[in-house]
Amino acid sequence: MRRITYIFLFIFVFQSNAQIADFKTVKFDKADKIALKYKDENLSNLPQLSYKLTSELTTDIERFRAIFKWVCSNISNDYSMFTRNMRKRRRYRNDSVKLAAWNAEFKKTAFKKLLKKNRTVCTGYAYLVKELASLAGIECKIVNGHARTSTINIETLDINSPNHSWNAVKLNDKWYLCDPTWASGIPNPTTYRFQFYFNDGFFLSDPNIFSINHYPQNEEWFLLAEEKPTFNMFLEAPVIYGNAYNYFSNHLEPKKLDNTVKQNEKVTFRYRLLKNINKNDVHLIVEKNENEKKVKPSFISTEKTTLIFEHAFDFRGYYDVHLYIKNDLIATYSFEVKK
Repeated sequence: MRRITYIFLFIFVFQSNAQIADFKTVKFDKADKIALKYKDENLSNLPQLSYKLTSELTTDIERFRAIFKWVCSNISNDYSMFTRNMRKRRRYRNDSVKLAAWNAEFKKTAFKKLLKKNRTVCTGYAYLVKELASLAGIECKIVNGHARTSTINIETLDINSPNHSWNAVKLNDKWYLCDPTWASGIPNPTTYRFQFYFNDGFFLSDPNIFSINHYPQNEEWFLLAEEKPTFNMFLEAPVIYGNAYNYFSNHLEPKKLDNTVKQNEKVTFRYRLLKNINKNDVHLIVEKNENEKKVKPSFISTEKTTLIFEHAFDFRGYYDVHLYIKNDLIATYSFEVKK
């Protein structure tokens, strides 16, 4: 696989299309205002915090929204702690005794840092959302599994060693998926500094797009009525970024990150839209040999809530292709173009 240099700015009910669209008539203004009202509240008394965030709200969806928004707006992602944990787990992956000892030590450290400094990793985010929701009488689970971003080397991923945690929440007798870690902001993998930037797309995400870069250990938490992807399909999938969740409910084509096509062959890109977009806002950045150019698709359609466009490569070689809508980076693919 060619190196991608762009940075990424978990009793079951089968269901389909479980997502924020189920609550399109619900306004979250009050819930978000309450989350902001209690900004910088400490974690010394979780029952009290849960009560403050939810007591003025009348529906579970609003109560859960206030909890989710508060967590994502007050807890920083500790990227240095995450990388240290991944390094240790890779080191001890063939030594079950040392791995178990490290996991126990890390949990204590992560929990202490969460309570004292409001800093954590994905397990801390998922734990806090679950605890606050449970205290409010909302059924919520921690889902463990694998996640893919542009900075993760997929060759290091092991199906038996999860690298991420997220949440499933039950609302109106249906399960929904959300990722508070990725919704909270952007950690800089070079400086380790964290920037809060709430991404609404990770709140009650559509399972179809969620499964592109989230692979649960227990496959029932895909929440997909259709066939679940295999682990190899997950590893081969394109890189999609947080912005994709604000535009798409599903990524359909191309199916893989690395693709081989013929010179002048038309490549189809296809996505299921969450909302209407302007066709003029869609463009590609095509890179070859460290040179890049902005390209408008040769054909583009946004009919029936589906974005479809085509692109053909005039010359042979290796290309990295990045999809943008306006200035938002959406997805990355690689193409080997042969004669």
